Formats: sequence, structure tokens, C-alpha cells
Amino acid sequence: MRAHLGDQLVVESPAAGASRRAGEIVGLHHEDGTPPYDVHWSDTGQVTLVFPGPDAHIRHLEHRPDRSREPARPGMAEAGGESARVRLDGAPNPGDIGRRVAMERERQGLSRAETARRARMAPDYLAYLEQQPADPSLASLISLADALGTTVAALRGGGIDLPPGQGQALLHPQLQDLNPDECRTRLSTHGVGRIAVSTPDGPAILPVNYEVIDDTIAFRTAPDSVPAMAGGTDVAFEVDHVDEAMSQGWSVLAVGPARIVTEPDALRRLADRAHTTPWAGGERETWVSIRPTRLTGRRISPADQ
Repeated sequence: MRAHLGDQLVVESPAAGASRRAGEIVGLHHEDGTPPYDVHWSDTGQVTLVFPGPDAHIRHLEHRPDRSREPARPGMAEAGGESARVRLDGAPNPGDIGRRVAMERERQGLSRAETARRARMAPDYLAYLEQQPADPSLASLISLADALGTTVAALRGGGIDLPPGQGQALLHPQLQDLNPDECRTRLSTHGVGRIAVSTPDGPAILPVNYEVIDDTIAFRTAPDSVPAMAGGTDVAFEVDHVDEAMSQGWSVLAVGPARIVTEPDALRRLADRAHTTPWAGGERETWVSIRPTRLTGRRISPADQ
């Protein structure tokens, strides 16, 4: 008997008419996939160590394209108590759910080991989910959503086409102004921001992938695009974060002159220090920089924070 992470262990009942038991294999103890296994049982939601008997068999994942993948070894550990990365045919290749789980976990500052403990899940299986295009069971998603303080729908990307902030407001919200240092800290996380520019057709606000380099906001765009019209004008630039589960968040607004960057050294420095390429793709090699002259921000939180 050999298994991979994510396969099902099915135990047939010896009694006639009795229902069989099934669970998801979330931990391997041998490199070759032989027993015993850590099994997440669908009927109880518990993870137990199982030495399968003659009444048990493995139901392999139908969507697995390659059976030769190397399973994780529970004995391998990283610094800080994290379980080792699952090595499946080389570099990690997470699916949508895995990316959302990892991003939410890291946003909350949780280690993989702690998240697995909260979800009553083997750390190796959580590593597998975060790094491979897995299809976890509903029970696993419920446990992860509970551990991360979010919802199954959010982990599946069910709200991706909906605007943020549709949850209920806090019972006693508190609106606070952010000081300039707090604004800079939040702004410097880079990511996606919104540029407000004046165009011949009127005001326009568009999202852009941005960087903060030497207290200057910079983004790439196409030379004939609306964001490129910011060059030579005063603009507003906004970033924010909304925590749907907790009904809280923050926003930062930067106002100042924008210009098109043309100096070769400056262009090389911007390209070298960029964290990502524009999500929109295509030829977007025009860099626009904004040097804020006014920086303000606000934060909504519970009254006791």
C-alpha cells in the first residue's frame, strides 16, 4: 500500500449494511508513501495516526497528473519550527486556494506549524496545500477557514468579483488618523494602489502596481495610457487594506507632483528594485514617479484597540 498526500484512505466496515469510513491522508511517515498515515477523518474532523488493516484501501486523487512526485518527510524541519516545504517535482506551484491560504496566514503573522495546529491538520499537508494545485476536502477548508478567522468562500475566491467592505460594521468602531510615520509604513508595503489623474474626459482613478523607493512612489505603465497622463501634474495616490472578517481596515492618501522618469540610471534602479511586473501585462516600460508633499491616513478599528 502506497499513498500520496491528499489521497483518501477508505476503511470498509465488516458489518453488513454498515457504512464505511473515509478520510484524507494529510501526513506521511515514510518517503515511499507506505503506512502509517496521518488521516483527517471526514466524519469527525479529527486527525489520527493510522496503521491500515486488510479492510482498508487507498483511493488516489484522480486529478494528480504525475504519480512519481516525492512526498514530504515529516522529520524535515525549517528554522522557526515550520515544517519543511513539500518538494513535488521541483519548485512549488500553488493553486488558487493554496495562494489564498498562504497569503492570509502570512498576513496574520502565523507560522505554518501554528496554523496547522489550529486547524487540527498535519503541517506537511498544509505545506502541500500551500505549494501545490491541491483540491482539499470541504472539511479541510472549514478547519482552515476557522483557524484563519475567514470563510470557506473567501479561501475559494468566491468574493473575487465583489467590492470589499460588504460585511457588517463593528458594533463600536473607532476612526483614527494615522501619523506620517504610520502612513509611510503602510505605504511602503508596496502592492496595488490607485492613481487619480485629470484627463480631457474628466477625472479618472485607476489601479496600478506600485513601488516605494527612497520615499518616492513609482509605477510602470504604457506610454499612451491614462496613468501616464499623470506626468507633469499634481496627482492623488491611494492605498488601503480591508479586513472583511474583522470589519476593519486603513487607507493612506498621498498628494504631490508626478513626473515621467527618463534618466537611464534611475530607470535601471527602479527596474532592479521592483517587486513585481504590472498585472495587466503587455509593454509597460514607462515609469511614473510621485514625490508626496502631503501624506494622510485613517484607520477603522474596534474602540478598545
